[in-house]
Amino acid sequence: MQKLRRGLIVSCQALPGEPLHGAGIMARMAAAAEEGGAAGIRANGAADIRAIKSTVSLPVIGIVKRDYPGSPVYITPTLKEIDELLEAGADMIAFDATSQKRPGDSTVEQIAAFLKESGTPSMADISILEEALLAESLGADCVSTTLSGYTPYSLQREGPDFGLLRSAVERLSIPVIAEGRITEPAQVRQALELGAFGVVVGSAITRPQLITGRFMAAIREVAVSNGNDGSD
Repeated sequence: MQKLRRGLIVSCQALPGEPLHGAGIMARMAAAAEEGGAAGIRANGAADIRAIKSTVSLPVIGIVKRDYPGSPVYITPTLKEIDELLEAGADMIAFDATSQKRPGDSTVEQIAAFLKESGTPSMADISILEEALLAESLGADCVSTTLSGYTPYSLQREGPDFGLLRSAVERLSIPVIAEGRITEPAQVRQALELGAFGVVVGSAITRPQLITGRFMAAIREVAVSNGNDGSD
């Protein structure tokens, strides 16, 4: 945890079908993040984690994104995914700690207890303050605001949920990580000023198709203001 204090954690992820999907590519992305000064990496899947850990010296926070029928929970939803991450050597494991229905008989309590028994540090991804308080009571080593805006009952907004971050920092005794829709360096600074232990940035650094789209949106706005559709 101390290696992540007031640091930038770069989320190096590319899902199947995306241009940069592949363990080797993600390892090189992580190497670029390390060269830029990142304090840690957040990565998806055992193959990517192994490749990244063989390439960089940074701590790796592991997740497995997996869809299960009948459940909206897809970030490390069951003990099966945790076993995969432990075998891959993840230095910390992040999991969905929201109150949404989990696959099968899986529960937040079960996930937290299993991780505590394993001795691997855990990061609870939450969407509201009540979930953060529960995660702390269950022994999570830190919480992250990752899922604010991604549950139907949490705050829906385009930018980071700094209100949730502020409340969690005030109420919790464990570290609070800022994550979710952080796209500008100024937002990283604001998160740290609010007391974030560290900050996770993903798409704004590691998904060039989305970064390109932001620039193209600006070009289209200019085109529309000049009276054309931007296709010239």
